[in-house]
Amino acid sequence: MRKGTAVRSAATRRVAKKPAEPAVDLAVGRRIRDLRRARAMSLEVVAARAELSIGFISQIERGLSSPSLRVLATLADVLGVGIAGLFGATPNDDGASNGVVTREVQRAELKLWRTGISKQLLSPAGTESRLNLFLVQLEPGGNTGDEFYTHDGEEAGLVLEGEMILTVDAETWTLKQGDSFRFASRRPHRFSNPADDAKAVVLWVNCVTAAG
Repeated sequence: MRKGTAVRSAATRRVAKKPAEPAVDLAVGRRIRDLRRARAMSLEVVAARAELSIGFISQIERGLSSPSLRVLATLADVLGVGIAGLFGATPNDDGASNGVVTREVQRAELKLWRTGISKQLLSPAGTESRLNLFLVQLEPGGNTGDEFYTHDGEEAGLVLEGEMILTVDAETWTLKQGDSFRFASRRPHRFSNPADDAKAVVLWVNCVTAAG
C-alpha cells in the first residue's frame, strides 16, 4: 500500500513539475499594457483593431494567457511596433555600445513556451528600430499553429540547425541547414519544426515599414 502511494506521489510530483512559465507571460503582458497605455489606447480600441475579444487581451496583459506568435504579431501591428517592440529593454552595462552593440548576455528573449518557440533579440531592444535580427529556436514539434498569420513588413532568414517547414500562401517548403528565405510579411504564412528529437535554429530578420 505504501509502495502504491509512493508511486502515485512520484507521478503527482512529475505532473507538478510540468513546465509553466507565468513570469514570461507576465512580462509580455506588462509590455503590451505599457505600450497600449503610452498610446492612450483603450482595451476596446485594441480589441476592435486586432479582432480579438476584450477579455482575451485583458488576460494577456495580466499574464493569465500565453499568446501565440500570430496574436503577438497582430498586437504589435495595432500598437505600431514590430515584434521586437514587445521584448522590452535589457540591462546594458556597456555604455559605449550606444544602441549599436548587443552582448550575448544582454539578449532579450521572448518565450512562446506553449508552442515550443523562443525568439532572442540580437539587435538592441527598442520600439524605434525598423530592422531587427532574431535567433529563433523551435523545439521538436514547435510551430506557429494551423492558422496562417500576417503582419507588417518583410522578413528573411537562414536555417542554422535542423529543419523547418515554411508555408507562404499556398506553397510549402522544407528548409534544411544552409537554406534561406525571404517574403513580404503581409503574405499569409506559418512555420514549424517537423522533427521529433531535434530543435531547429533560424537566424531571422524582420523589417517593418510602419514608423516605430
